[in-house]
Parts: sequence; C-alpha cells; structure tokens
Amino acid sequence: MSENDERRERLRFENFQLIRFPNGRSRAQVRVDWTQGRTYSGEAEGNQTLEGEVRSAADATLKAAAGATEGRLELDLRGAKALRVFDAWVVVVMVRTWVDDKPLQLLGAYPCPDEDTPRGAAMAVLDATNRVIGGYLTD
Repeated sequence: MSENDERRERLRFENFQLIRFPNGRSRAQVRVDWTQGRTYSGEAEGNQTLEGEVRSAADATLKAAAGATEGRLELDLRGAKALRVFDAWVVVVMVRTWVDDKPLQLLGAYPCPDEDTPRGAAMAVLDATNRVIGGYLTD
C-alpha cells in the first residue's frame, strides 16, 4: 500500500444506486471511500423526475460526506441542476459550508451521459466538497 492509499485528503466515489418505485418516488444510495477501507454511506428520497433524482443523489452524497467528517463539517445543499450544454448533460451543484465561522459557497460540476444524471450529481458534490473536506476527515 502506498502513502497515498494510507492517508488521502479526498473522498473517493465508490458506489451509486438509484431505486425507482412504482409510486413515482426514487431513492438514491451513495457510498464513498476515504482510506484503509473506511466507507461512508448516504441515502435520500425524492420524486422520480430529472430534478428530483438529481437532488436526492446530491443529498445522499452530502450525507455520506458529512458522515466521513463525523459532524465536524456542516454541509448544506443550496441547489442541484442538470443542464443541457453542447448536446450533453452537465450537473452543477452548490454547497454551503462554514470555515472559521464564515460561510463558504462551493461549486461542483460533472459532465455525464444522458441516463446517468443522478450519478453525475453525486460526482458533482464530491467535486465541490473535496476542496475543503480533507482537514475534517476523522482519523
């Protein structure tokens, strides 16, 4: 195992699952990995629409990220949007956190295939939060 595997400063995406129910609801489940086999999971439900699935996937990823910090970093999803840009989907998220008691807006984006916008939302959240999360990951 290399030094980078022993102590990483970023969360790594491990697994995503979206379950669609007959009643028009969906559930996003996200698992992220930090180091030495430590995994953290998050889950959120939403409507079975493009916006609902993107939002629930982003919420689930934030829950997993917050679990990795054991509550030492507060993360608040301000918005999640799938945009059609140049004939492709791009998911953009905005997350608010506080560093030294000052609010900080984090922006993340991820390009994704047509049917994979919810997974793209999970990746966009990691793109945003991994910029500051390293100092809050628990040993």
